[in-house]
Amino acid sequence: MASDNSFDVVSKVELQEVKNAIDQASKEIHTRFDLKDSKSKIELEGDETIQLASQDEYTLKAVIEILSQRLVKRGISLKNLEYEKLEPATNSSVRQKIKLKQGIASENAKKIVAAIKDSKLKVQASIQGDTVRVVSKDRDILQQIMAKLRAGDFGVELQFTNFRN
Repeated sequence: MASDNSFDVVSKVELQEVKNAIDQASKEIHTRFDLKDSKSKIELEGDETIQLASQDEYTLKAVIEILSQRLVKRGISLKNLEYEKLEPATNSSVRQKIKLKQGIASENAKKIVAAIKDSKLKVQASIQGDTVRVVSKDRDILQQIMAKLRAGDFGVELQFTNFRN
C-alpha cells in the first residue's frame, strides 16, 4: 500500500542573517566617505522591523541600497521586505521602517492553493496557519508542484520544508 508524501510551503526570514547584513551595512556606512558624517543608522527593532534613519532622503536611499545589497548577499529575498512610508524626524532628518514578512499571509496562501488546484495534478493542498501543506501519493507530482510554485510570483519568497514520505 502506497503511503502519502507531503511537504510544507513556508516563507521565513532568517533573523540571524538579517542581523549580520545590518552589521555589515552599518560598517560600510560608517566607513564610506560620502556617508561617514550623515548620522545614518540601521537598527533591528524586535524580530520584525528594521528602522532606518538618515540626515535626508537622498542619503537614506543610499543606505537602503547598501542594506539591500547586503541582504541579497546573505540570501534574504527582497520580496520579504515591506517598506513603510518615509517620515520626517527632528532637524530635517528622515526615518523609514521596513517590515520583515514572516509566514504566508492568508490571501497569498489562497493564491498558492488555487495555483496548485489549477495544475490539475492529483494533490491536496491545505492552509495550516501561515504554511501550506501539499500531500500526494506520488513524489514526482510533488516535485512538479514545487517547480510550478517556484515559477510563480506570490509576493513572498517561498521555501519548501518538511518533505515526508
